[in-house]
Amino acid sequence: MTGLRERKKAETRAALGWAAIHLTAERGYDNVRVEDIADAAGVSARTFNNYFSSKAEAIASRHLDRSMRTAAALRERPTEEPLWEALTAAALEQFTRGPEVEAMPSPAHAQWVAGVRAMLAEPALQGERLRAAAVAEAELAAAVAERTGTDLATDMYPRLVAAAAGAAVGVAMQHFLDSADPPPIDRLIIDAFAQVAAGLPPPAR
Repeated sequence: MTGLRERKKAETRAALGWAAIHLTAERGYDNVRVEDIADAAGVSARTFNNYFSSKAEAIASRHLDRSMRTAAALRERPTEEPLWEALTAAALEQFTRGPEVEAMPSPAHAQWVAGVRAMLAEPALQGERLRAAAVAEAELAAAVAERTGTDLATDMYPRLVAAAAGAAVGVAMQHFLDSADPPPIDRLIIDAFAQVAAGLPPPAR
């Protein structure tokens, strides 16, 4: 029952986060209310408030949750797998379209890009985005430290890897937005990670 309850909570959180992004990209930040997000996700505004303190937090949650799952997946990868192969596989797992996206698919690429760009430029989101990025990077760095036998307190390596991995995903997603006819996001992430891996060899144990 605990597993089922936690899965339902994760599904509700994902539905609210995606609804917040979808509606904001479609209507503009100032034209979306918490009640709109909750209704699109099929829950009450009270339920929304059980998960998020604001619509900005809900929007930022998608990146945060994806990154936290990447760290968790990295911890589960085979120990003999090279670090950047494991990181690539762990990251790619998180870009599978969930049921919330199937229920509320994004519009045509050009329209979607315009809406997302306007959303990302919204000043009200900047603080939440920075906070989410910091939490996500710290969690991934901890997972990298565990995997490589390095120490977060004394070694820069795990934080460098986490920062580089986050940057690689960010650049891949930006490239996706900037392209008129982009390749699949998973292909862009594989390419970005491969390029970073080629210039950042793992430390000797």
